[in-house]
Amino acid sequence: MSKVLVVYGSTTGNTEHVAEVVGEVLRKSGKEVVVKNVTDTKVSELGDGYDMTLLGVSTWGDEEIEFQEDFDSFYQDMDDAKLEGKKVALFGCGDSSYEHFCGAVVLLRQKVEALSADLVNEPLLIDGDPSVVRSEIEEWAEEVGRAA
Repeated sequence: MSKVLVVYGSTTGNTEHVAEVVGEVLRKSGKEVVVKNVTDTKVSELGDGYDMTLLGVSTWGDEEIEFQEDFDSFYQDMDDAKLEGKKVALFGCGDSSYEHFCGAVVLLRQKVEALSADLVNEPLLIDGDPSVVRSEIEEWAEEVGRAA
């Protein structure tokens, strides 16, 4: 059984909702899944004992890209993550009316690629309320599950 770690940072609850839906789908496909808030996660856990790591973050800021407040320091510490050759998937929530729609996910992708992680698919970028696009989230999670 594949073990999957899902780490998210959420202020409004949207990214947490996506993480929970993704976790449900992955469990239904037979994966052992741990869903954790970034505030309860250490960078050293990424890839450690897990077959795949999923990272979810929301984007804030008008003038520049800002990470969700809890995820910001975690992102800064990710240079120490042992993700080389590890399977990773990314998702995030944003608002397309802002210049940098889901920009935190773009920066996160650059970081995991620099760490030589194996990005298993295109990141899931959600505009606004994720409950409206639940089927899209489920389809993405099923794709991720096939790669785990």
